[in-house]
Amino acid sequence: MDIGAVQSVGQHRLQGRRALAVPGSIGLTALALLAAGQVQPVAGSAALVATAALVAALAWFALAISHNMHALAGSRQDSLTDALTGLRNRHSLIDDLEDALTGATDARPTVLVLLDLDGFKQYNDSFGHPAGDALLARLAASLKLAVAPHGETYRLGGDEFCALFTMPGTDPSHLAAAAAAAMCQSGRGFSITASHGTALLPSEARTSNHALHLADQRLYENKSGRRRSGTAEQIRDALVQALGERQPELRGRLNGVAALTRAVARSLELSADDIDVLVRAAELHDVGKVAVPESILAKPGSLDEVEWGFVRQHTIVGERILSAAPALVPVAKLVRSSHESYDGTGYPDGLAGEEIPLGARIISVCDAYHAMISARPYERALARDEAMAELRRCAGEQFDPDVVRSLCDLVGGLPRETAVVS
Repeated sequence: MDIGAVQSVGQHRLQGRRALAVPGSIGLTALALLAAGQVQPVAGSAALVATAALVAALAWFALAISHNMHALAGSRQDSLTDALTGLRNRHSLIDDLEDALTGATDARPTVLVLLDLDGFKQYNDSFGHPAGDALLARLAASLKLAVAPHGETYRLGGDEFCALFTMPGTDPSHLAAAAAAAMCQSGRGFSITASHGTALLPSEARTSNHALHLADQRLYENKSGRRRSGTAEQIRDALVQALGERQPELRGRLNGVAALTRAVARSLELSADDIDVLVRAAELHDVGKVAVPESILAKPGSLDEVEWGFVRQHTIVGERILSAAPALVPVAKLVRSSHESYDGTGYPDGLAGEEIPLGARIISVCDAYHAMISARPYERALARDEAMAELRRCAGEQFDPDVVRSLCDLVGGLPRETAVVS
């Protein structure tokens, strides 16, 4: 404790003693007078005054004790509450975690969710700290509203928040995502989101320190993944723009193949994460063609063997370009295999059947269909039914039969004048 704190405590003690000095003196005088009356009778009026003084002194003491109890309760409440947001603070979280660990069971677990705002520093820099404080208060209220039916909310400091709730028989990831969603806000010139990490008590952690460490580790894994995802989006946009600048007609084709790929992947019930990677690969599967001479790409007739050698290298070049960005490595693997054939006659590795990644098999079918229904300088566009018939003819040889069947079912269910899924 520093000198100022010692002086402050001493002053409070001195003030407390002074406040009790007057009622104490009155009470002692009254008691002395009443005691003397037991030895030698005193006037009735004097005894009455002494009794009244003693009652007043006792009442004064009662009021002082009540005031101190209220002050103590208020001080304890202040020590457990964040002044800016009104949420509970870190000290309160530690107490509540200990209580949760004694009461949580595998059948009725408690979930700890740590939340960290993304974009808040930029908001503070752009709009100032008073606006930042107001934003934190609004987000805290939103978080409290989202979590209130199931548990308690906390502000740990800065832009770090926490929720602690007992699972009401639902998936904890759903409640954690709802808490994170409550911390999101956007407007003109800003976008605030929240990364989060969870720990399940008692199955994943049996001490408060372990629970906090585990949730914190998962929080930053989530934050890193979000950053990588944002970086990957920017890189993808730059590469698509570069392809479009070189071949303007290619932009529409890439968008069409990506839309078909997404639709087929959904019909095959791929996961959301797999679909995301697959769509990016569909948009970028021809990125390696930047290394193919324009004279070959624009040649109206058949290619000779040397020219085909350039073309067959483009998927390898595409893989190298995309692998330079760690976030796009899964995309790069699909791009490399996007021109393999189901019967093993494709390139660059001669993979066959299920050796070819499913995503690459989907891209191959969708790319071929879109190419057939698109008008090109040296070849007419096929009608939808003609293109589907060609896919079926090549199923089992160039294309995966299951993927062909899925695309044909999908496209065949559209109005006859519709060729491409959007």
